[in-house]
Amino acid sequence: MSERNRTVDVATSFAASVLRLGSGMSVGPLGPRPKKPLELFEFEACPYCRKVREALSLLDLTAIIYPCPKGGTRFRPRVQDLGGKLQFPFLVDPNTKQSMYESDDIIDYLYRNYGEGIAPLTLKLGPLTLVTSSLASLTRFGMGSSAVPSREPKKPLELWSFEASPFCRIAREALTELELPYLLHNVAKGSPSRDAFVKRSGKMMVPYLADPNTGKELFESADIVQYLYETYQSKG
Repeated sequence: MSERNRTVDVATSFAASVLRLGSGMSVGPLGPRPKKPLELFEFEACPYCRKVREALSLLDLTAIIYPCPKGGTRFRPRVQDLGGKLQFPFLVDPNTKQSMYESDDIIDYLYRNYGEGIAPLTLKLGPLTLVTSSLASLTRFGMGSSAVPSREPKKPLELWSFEASPFCRIAREALTELELPYLLHNVAKGSPSRDAFVKRSGKMMVPYLADPNTGKELFESADIVQYLYETYQSKG
Protein backbone atom coordinates (compact mmCIF):
# COMPACT_ATOMS: atom_id res chain seq x y z
CA MET A 1 0.00 0.00 0.00
CA SER A 2 1.34 3.42 -0.92
CA GLU A 3 1.74 6.04 1.78
CA ARG A 4 -1.39 8.12 2.35
CA ASN A 5 -1.50 11.66 3.68
CA ARG A 6 -3.94 11.38 6.56
CA THR A 7 -5.11 15.00 6.37
CA VAL A 8 -5.84 14.78 2.64
CA ASP A 9 -7.43 11.36 3.10
CA VAL A 10 -9.92 12.59 5.67
CA ALA A 11 -10.58 15.91 3.92
CA THR A 12 -11.42 14.31 0.59
CA SER A 13 -13.58 11.66 2.24
CA PHE A 14 -15.42 14.40 4.14
CA ALA A 15 -15.94 16.24 0.84
CA ALA A 16 -17.52 13.11 -0.64
CA SER A 17 -20.05 13.06 2.18
CA VAL A 18 -20.82 16.76 1.73
CA LEU A 19 -21.42 16.29 -1.99
CA ARG A 20 -24.06 13.69 -1.16
CA LEU A 21 -25.63 16.06 1.41
CA GLY A 22 -24.95 13.58 4.20
CA SER A 23 -27.19 10.89 2.70
CA GLY A 24 -26.79 7.77 4.78
CA MET A 25 -26.07 9.73 7.96
CA SER A 26 -29.34 9.03 9.78
CA VAL A 27 -31.87 6.22 9.80
CA GLY A 28 -35.26 6.95 8.23
CA PRO A 29 -38.62 5.24 8.75
CA LEU A 30 -38.20 1.47 8.91
CA GLY A 31 -40.36 -1.37 7.68
CA PRO A 32 -40.19 -5.14 8.25
CA ARG A 33 -36.81 -6.56 9.17
CA PRO A 34 -35.24 -9.33 7.07
CA LYS A 35 -34.32 -12.52 8.92
CA LYS A 36 -31.16 -13.07 6.89
CA PRO A 37 -28.57 -10.48 5.82
CA LEU A 38 -28.86 -9.22 2.28
CA GLU A 39 -25.97 -9.87 -0.10
CA LEU A 40 -24.49 -7.05 -2.15
CA PHE A 41 -21.85 -7.33 -4.85
CA GLU A 42 -20.36 -3.88 -5.37
CA PHE A 43 -17.26 -1.73 -5.10
CA GLU A 44 -16.76 1.39 -3.05
CA ALA A 45 -15.91 3.88 -5.81
CA CYS A 46 -18.91 3.00 -7.98
CA PRO A 47 -21.46 5.89 -7.91
CA TYR A 48 -24.37 3.52 -8.52
CA CYS A 49 -23.22 1.28 -5.67
CA ARG A 50 -22.98 4.33 -3.40
CA LYS A 51 -26.70 5.00 -3.82
CA VAL A 52 -27.54 1.45 -2.72
CA ARG A 53 -25.20 1.64 0.27
CA GLU A 54 -26.90 4.88 1.30
CA ALA A 55 -30.26 3.09 1.17
CA LEU A 56 -28.88 0.29 3.35
CA SER A 57 -27.79 2.84 5.96
CA LEU A 58 -31.08 4.74 5.83
CA LEU A 59 -33.00 1.49 6.25
CA ASP A 60 -30.64 0.13 8.93
CA LEU A 61 -30.07 -3.07 6.98
CA THR A 62 -27.28 -5.57 7.52
CA ALA A 63 -25.64 -6.98 4.41
CA ILE A 64 -22.83 -9.27 3.42
CA ILE A 65 -20.64 -7.23 1.11
CA TYR A 66 -18.73 -8.99 -1.65
CA PRO A 67 -16.25 -6.40 -2.99
CA CYS A 68 -15.87 -6.47 -6.77
CA PRO A 69 -13.20 -3.88 -7.65
CA LYS A 70 -11.86 -3.55 -11.18
CA GLY A 71 -9.34 -6.29 -11.84
CA GLY A 72 -10.77 -8.38 -9.01
CA THR A 73 -11.04 -12.13 -9.49
CA ARG A 74 -12.66 -13.28 -6.26
CA PHE A 75 -16.31 -12.25 -6.61
CA ARG A 76 -16.76 -10.63 -10.02
CA PRO A 77 -17.09 -14.05 -11.74
CA ARG A 78 -19.84 -14.98 -9.29
CA VAL A 79 -21.91 -11.99 -10.41
CA GLN A 80 -21.56 -13.14 -14.00
CA ASP A 81 -22.68 -16.64 -13.02
CA LEU A 82 -25.62 -15.49 -10.88
CA GLY A 83 -27.01 -12.72 -13.06
CA GLY A 84 -25.62 -13.32 -16.51
CA LYS A 85 -23.67 -10.08 -16.85
CA LEU A 86 -20.83 -8.20 -15.20
CA GLN A 87 -22.64 -5.16 -13.81
CA PHE A 88 -22.72 -3.51 -10.41
CA PRO A 89 -24.34 -3.22 -7.98
CA PHE A 90 -25.94 -6.66 -7.84
CA LEU A 91 -28.26 -7.50 -4.94
CA VAL A 92 -29.25 -10.95 -3.71
CA ASP A 93 -31.98 -11.23 -1.07
CA PRO A 94 -32.01 -14.73 0.45
CA ASN A 95 -35.23 -13.84 2.28
CA THR A 96 -37.26 -13.52 -0.91
CA LYS A 97 -35.00 -15.37 -3.37
CA GLN A 98 -34.86 -12.18 -5.44
CA SER A 99 -31.77 -10.91 -7.24
CA MET A 100 -31.34 -7.83 -9.38
CA TYR A 101 -29.11 -5.27 -11.06
CA GLU A 102 -29.73 -1.52 -11.48
CA SER A 103 -29.34 0.76 -8.47
CA ASP A 104 -32.75 2.43 -8.86
CA ASP A 105 -34.50 -0.94 -9.05
CA ILE A 106 -32.61 -2.15 -5.99
CA ILE A 107 -33.48 0.98 -4.02
CA ASP A 108 -37.17 0.69 -4.95
CA TYR A 109 -37.11 -2.96 -3.93
CA LEU A 110 -35.48 -2.21 -0.58
CA TYR A 111 -38.00 0.50 0.26
CA ARG A 112 -40.97 -1.63 -0.77
CA ASN A 113 -39.82 -4.56 1.36
CA TYR A 114 -37.94 -3.00 4.27
CA GLY A 115 -39.05 0.63 4.39
CA GLU A 116 -42.29 2.54 4.04
CA GLY A 117 -42.52 2.15 0.28
CA ILE A 118 -40.98 5.36 -1.08
CA ALA A 119 -37.29 6.25 -1.12
CA PRO A 120 -36.24 9.77 -0.04
CA LEU A 121 -35.49 12.51 -2.57
CA THR A 122 -31.74 12.24 -2.02
CA LEU A 123 -31.93 8.87 -3.76
CA LYS A 124 -34.63 9.73 -6.31
CA LEU A 125 -33.40 12.84 -8.13
CA GLY A 126 -32.30 10.93 -11.21
CA PRO A 127 -29.37 12.60 -13.02
CA LEU A 128 -28.70 14.95 -10.09
CA THR A 129 -28.29 12.02 -7.70
CA LEU A 130 -25.94 10.32 -10.15
CA VAL A 131 -23.89 13.47 -10.75
CA THR A 132 -23.32 14.13 -7.05
CA SER A 133 -22.54 10.47 -6.43
CA SER A 134 -20.03 10.51 -9.30
CA LEU A 135 -18.42 13.70 -7.99
CA ALA A 136 -18.14 12.07 -4.58
CA SER A 137 -16.14 9.26 -6.19
CA LEU A 138 -13.90 11.73 -8.01
CA THR A 139 -12.93 13.45 -4.76
CA ARG A 140 -11.42 10.16 -3.59
CA PHE A 141 -9.09 9.85 -6.60
CA GLY A 142 -10.15 6.29 -7.41
CA MET A 143 -9.74 4.85 -3.93
CA GLY A 144 -11.83 1.70 -3.62
CA SER A 145 -11.97 1.09 -7.36
CA SER A 146 -9.14 -1.32 -8.25
CA ALA A 147 -8.05 -4.64 -6.78
CA VAL A 148 -4.81 -5.20 -4.90
CA PRO A 149 -3.42 -8.77 -4.76
CA SER A 150 -4.47 -10.33 -1.48
CA ARG A 151 -5.11 -13.60 0.29
CA GLU A 152 -8.69 -14.62 0.97
CA PRO A 153 -9.83 -14.90 4.60
CA LYS A 154 -11.53 -18.12 5.69
CA LYS A 155 -14.39 -16.17 7.28
CA PRO A 156 -15.91 -12.80 6.33
CA LEU A 157 -14.81 -9.87 8.46
CA GLU A 158 -17.32 -7.62 10.25
CA LEU A 159 -17.56 -3.84 9.96
CA TRP A 160 -19.77 -1.45 11.92
CA SER A 161 -20.23 1.60 9.75
CA PHE A 162 -22.62 4.02 8.13
CA GLU A 163 -22.41 5.35 4.61
CA ALA A 164 -21.99 9.09 5.25
CA SER A 165 -19.13 8.76 7.73
CA PRO A 166 -15.89 9.92 6.07
CA PHE A 167 -13.86 7.65 8.35
CA CYS A 168 -15.95 4.57 7.58
CA ARG A 169 -15.49 5.22 3.86
CA ILE A 170 -11.72 4.98 4.23
CA ALA A 171 -12.02 1.57 5.91
CA ARG A 172 -14.50 0.30 3.32
CA GLU A 173 -12.17 1.35 0.50
CA ALA A 174 -9.41 -0.84 1.91
CA LEU A 175 -11.77 -3.80 2.26
CA THR A 176 -12.80 -3.28 -1.35
CA GLU A 177 -9.28 -3.01 -2.75
CA LEU A 178 -8.25 -6.20 -0.95
CA GLU A 179 -11.45 -8.02 -2.03
CA LEU A 180 -12.23 -8.92 1.58
CA PRO A 181 -15.84 -10.01 2.13
CA TYR A 182 -17.44 -8.52 5.21
CA LEU A 183 -20.66 -8.39 7.14
CA LEU A 184 -21.73 -4.74 7.14
CA HIS A 185 -23.59 -3.60 10.26
CA ASN A 186 -25.14 -0.20 9.59
CA VAL A 187 -25.36 1.98 12.70
CA ALA A 188 -26.30 5.42 11.38
CA LYS A 189 -27.70 8.07 13.71
CA GLY A 190 -31.01 6.90 15.15
CA SER A 191 -30.25 3.25 14.43
CA PRO A 192 -31.96 0.81 16.82
CA SER A 193 -28.82 -1.31 16.39
CA ARG A 194 -26.61 1.19 18.22
CA ASP A 195 -27.33 -0.08 21.73
CA ALA A 196 -26.18 -3.60 20.86
CA PHE A 197 -23.10 -2.19 19.16
CA VAL A 198 -22.12 -0.08 22.17
CA LYS A 199 -22.62 -3.08 24.43
CA ARG A 200 -20.18 -5.03 22.30
CA SER A 201 -17.56 -2.37 21.55
CA GLY A 202 -17.76 -0.24 24.68
CA LYS A 203 -18.46 3.06 22.92
CA MET A 204 -20.30 4.61 19.99
CA MET A 205 -17.46 5.07 17.54
CA VAL A 206 -17.13 3.91 13.96
CA PRO A 207 -15.63 2.39 11.95
CA TYR A 208 -15.17 -0.70 14.09
CA LEU A 209 -13.65 -3.81 12.55
CA ALA A 210 -13.79 -7.34 13.90
CA ASP A 211 -11.77 -10.07 12.21
CA PRO A 212 -12.89 -13.55 13.31
CA ASN A 213 -9.90 -15.03 11.51
CA THR A 214 -7.39 -13.43 13.87
CA GLY A 215 -9.51 -12.30 16.82
CA LYS A 216 -8.45 -8.70 16.14
CA GLU A 217 -10.94 -5.90 16.86
CA LEU A 218 -10.15 -2.22 16.44
CA PHE A 219 -11.43 1.31 15.91
CA GLU A 220 -9.79 4.14 13.90
CA SER A 221 -9.83 4.06 10.12
CA ALA A 222 -6.07 4.56 9.77
CA ASP A 223 -5.38 1.61 12.10
CA ILE A 224 -7.94 -0.52 10.27
CA VAL A 225 -6.39 0.22 6.87
CA GLN A 226 -2.91 -0.55 8.15
CA TYR A 227 -4.09 -3.79 9.76
CA LEU A 228 -5.93 -4.97 6.64
CA TYR A 229 -2.98 -4.35 4.35
CA GLU A 230 -0.43 -5.86 6.71
CA THR A 231 -2.60 -8.93 7.27
CA TYR A 232 -4.09 -9.64 3.84
CA GLN A 233 -2.07 -7.98 1.09
CA SER A 234 -0.09 -10.52 -0.90
CA LYS A 235 3.60 -9.94 -0.33
CA GLY A 236 4.87 -11.74 -3.41
